[in-house]
Amino acid sequence: MSFIFLFLFSLFTSSRAVAQIANKDPFFIYNVCPNTTTYSRNSTYFANLRTLLSSLSSRNASYSTGFQNATAGQAIDRVTGLFLCRGDLSPEVCRNCVAFAVNETLKTCPNEKEVTLFYEECMLRYSHRNILSTLRFDGGVILTNADNISSNRTDQFKDFVSSTMNQAAVEAASSARKFYTVKARWTPLHILYGLVQCTPDLTRQDCLTCLNQSIYRMPLDKIGGRLLYPSCNSRYELYAFYNETSIRPAPPPLLQPRLSTPPVSSPPMSSPSRAGKGGNSNVLVVAIVVLVTRLFCFS
Repeated sequence: MSFIFLFLFSLFTSSRAVAQIANKDPFFIYNVCPNTTTYSRNSTYFANLRTLLSSLSSRNASYSTGFQNATAGQAIDRVTGLFLCRGDLSPEVCRNCVAFAVNETLKTCPNEKEVTLFYEECMLRYSHRNILSTLRFDGGVILTNADNISSNRTDQFKDFVSSTMNQAAVEAASSARKFYTVKARWTPLHILYGLVQCTPDLTRQDCLTCLNQSIYRMPLDKIGGRLLYPSCNSRYELYAFYNETSIRPAPPPLLQPRLSTPPVSSPPMSSPSRAGKGGNSNVLVVAIVVLVTRLFCFS
């Protein structure tokens, strides 16, 4: 497995950040645009791409559901694309993020046929290949807090996070939106918050496989972390990072899961290779998020 390590400073360390999202430009996380397949600006593919991006960012797009896919063109000039907004955010925030991503994508990845842009609020993705209803693990991004759980509680915490998140994965995979949030008490003073989401075009089994894989590969000995795949994403924190009031009906808090739950096995994956200059296809990106406004101490 090849890794790229990024050190990011994050200010999303309190629930206040959720309320501030609507008043800010989307928070950029990472882009994946390998230069293995490219196009020219005077090509039919580019014309089809512009049509696709216009459709995804139109006023009539499905911002209320947070997901839409589209196709433009035929044969070798065909392009498929989609957007996925975080399930707890409003249609207005979703629309703002998609419009921002569409505006930025041709600057960030000006000639690549296969592109994924990850933002805090949404993901924009398009390709010359068929990406609809298709499970993909390449182009994953890991973000993890730099702070560890104290060594005498690491194994217990890892089991707790794994059990809680995998329970949430089952609920998400069985829902129409392929989205679920969960919270469970870790200590009398600390609650674990989790969020899992797939693109709704996946089957129940593909969504569950993707989420199980993301939870399995996330470092679970930190006080927070997430893994973003093109097909799904998982995140846990020890603060309320999502908008609880926007989720209807709100899921009840879980009781502390049994710590004897066995870890979920990972489906077989080929070892990704490092892409050449300008590309990052099939590379799992790891970002260490340094929280600058809050510290958690565990005895």
